[in-house]
Amino acid sequence: MGDPAERPARLRVGVIGAGRVGTVLGAALERAGHQVVAVSAVSETSLERAERMLPGAAVMRPPEVLAAVDLALLTVPDDALPGLVSGLAATDAPLAGRLMAHTSGRHGTAVLEPATARGALPLALHPVMTFTGRPDDLARLTGVSFGVTAPEPLRLAAEALVIEMGGEPVLIDEAARPLYHAGLASAANHLVALVAQSADVLRAAGVGEPERMLGPLLSAALDNALRLGDAGLTGPVARGDADTVAEHVRALASASPEALRAYVALARLTADRALAAGILTAADAQRLLDVLAGAPR
Repeated sequence: MGDPAERPARLRVGVIGAGRVGTVLGAALERAGHQVVAVSAVSETSLERAERMLPGAAVMRPPEVLAAVDLALLTVPDDALPGLVSGLAATDAPLAGRLMAHTSGRHGTAVLEPATARGALPLALHPVMTFTGRPDDLARLTGVSFGVTAPEPLRLAAEALVIEMGGEPVLIDEAARPLYHAGLASAANHLVALVAQSADVLRAAGVGEPERMLGPLLSAALDNALRLGDAGLTGPVARGDADTVAEHVRALASASPEALRAYVALARLTADRALAAGILTAADAQRLLDVLAGAPR
């Protein structure tokens, strides 16, 4: 492919919000041959991260970043994004003809409307991955899906940027962004909470290193879920073992009421899905639901 620096259409890139995501994506674009020329950072941590990941970028205020670049990456938390866009649109920063891309999962391009009205070219590029802000995140970008929302004339440009960063673009309609993001958050965020809680329960049962015990089990369960869907359901709920589930309820009620509430909610969900998939009979499902209905609240 030749030297990335010799490829055509190199962009001057600016990162507004030098968090974990912004610095890694900026480094990925530099790896693809673009040049990160400016970054905005406030905290000591973000300044250090920018220096480590984007050493050639000048630290500037957000309006100055816009003035210096062809592509601005807005990599701030979801709730801060509307205010940032409105604030930038209210300044004298030049917006016309500049690509403005945010990385929020929740938002599409509508959140960029104040800037779009002044001629900015809006893109939503959400990487479906967790970030540490360290250089090894760059390798992990390879093959990662990006939820892409963009106006029709800009879709090819949006897809090209994702591919250059090593990702795989997946088009998401503007109206579907909240549902798309809810699906991802339910899987990733709730999984972390569930696993951490399971480890706590195992420690309470006397297991010294629950992570070692859970690792192979959860890896196999995740693989089954991704390959087989509901057909990968196993365990006492999927088998209809109501007596075993009742014993779980009693044990958790005394050890961890918080874990019990999560167990009951997820057991109900599992029973519903197993019944719909034909794994569980209606009679077995009813016995399970009766047990769960009697759990302490």
